[in-house]
Amino acid sequence: MKTHVLSELGRRTEAPPISWLMATALARPQLISLAAGFTDNESLPVKEAREVLEEILGSPGMGQAALQYGTTAGDPTLRRLSARHLQSLDMRGGSPEAYAPARMIITNGSQQMLYMVSEALCDPGDIVLVEDPSYFVYLGIVQSHGVRARGVRMERDGLDLERLETVLVEDAAYRELQFQGEVVKSALTIRGGDDRVIYAGTYSKPFATGCRVGFGLLPEPVLSTVLRIKGNHDFGSSNILQQLLAGLLASGRYEGHLAQLRQRYAHKASIMLKALKEHFPREVEWWEPSGGLYFWARLPRNLKSGPKSNVFRTALEDNVLYVPGVLCYAADPARPKPDHEMRLSFGSATEANVRAGIGRLGAVLHRFLDRGRRK
Repeated sequence: MKTHVLSELGRRTEAPPISWLMATALARPQLISLAAGFTDNESLPVKEAREVLEEILGSPGMGQAALQYGTTAGDPTLRRLSARHLQSLDMRGGSPEAYAPARMIITNGSQQMLYMVSEALCDPGDIVLVEDPSYFVYLGIVQSHGVRARGVRMERDGLDLERLETVLVEDAAYRELQFQGEVVKSALTIRGGDDRVIYAGTYSKPFATGCRVGFGLLPEPVLSTVLRIKGNHDFGSSNILQQLLAGLLASGRYEGHLAQLRQRYAHKASIMLKALKEHFPREVEWWEPSGGLYFWARLPRNLKSGPKSNVFRTALEDNVLYVPGVLCYAADPARPKPDHEMRLSFGSATEANVRAGIGRLGAVLHRFLDRGRRK
């Protein structure tokens, strides 16, 4: 007999860290958030989106179709354009079968794709391999499904290949935001990638986070299973948003915006890098990104940075917020979670706030490290 009102999954599901991080930022307007993975507000493509929406809604036939239900797998035009766009990012290095539009599903952001793939492949007690550190929102999906995670160590140039024998899933949310370094092809280009690789991507980060459209390329039998699961979720993502993205891709506006966005993030990354060099103690090391929205910083091991640490509490008191690195590590019994790292975002903060936030955080770190030196 059932003794609890909630299901096992409901009881297992913990509050995701992203919720309280965002709630903290919203509750304190004076806070400088270097935590949120929001995109740069000034660069949001309002003009491009308005032009395409006017084209769609200005035609009765197109407008009516866009405001009607779509299909579970997604708009055929967007699936075709997405597959072609992804193949161009890989410089046509994989087999044509790997990028077949028939293997493409359009989703409500890449998060839904990751959830459905986990639901289709994993039972409670199964083991998944994740990057170490990893996307901490996905770790919540793993935890809620009763799945055990094992971390594969990340080096400066990517996964430690000696620790990885088989590629299982590729999540490429920030791939199109690369602004320096050598272009890295996706796992779809490896031999047999069309049969073995599940690829999850998104338009949220490279276009606009308010446009919750993601996509994925899946092999069978995962493809058919995920389509059935998505039918139970929503039987199709927002049709008008799909039409918007299709129009942007077809007209070249998407690529044009992306080129501007890469320049913008390269500039903001250089501002944060300069601030780190100026304000952070010499004992702190950081990884300079080749793209995306974040720096990854590592403190001396004896200085904790987790959500219950003195550093985190003091930073909040000084009105600056970061993502504690410990949240980005899976609960892997093979190693303790590192508790001396932090993720710093230059995505949504203004240029002035990037400088001021790093200055405040640097002052906090100097305070604790100077105290340790005097002991």
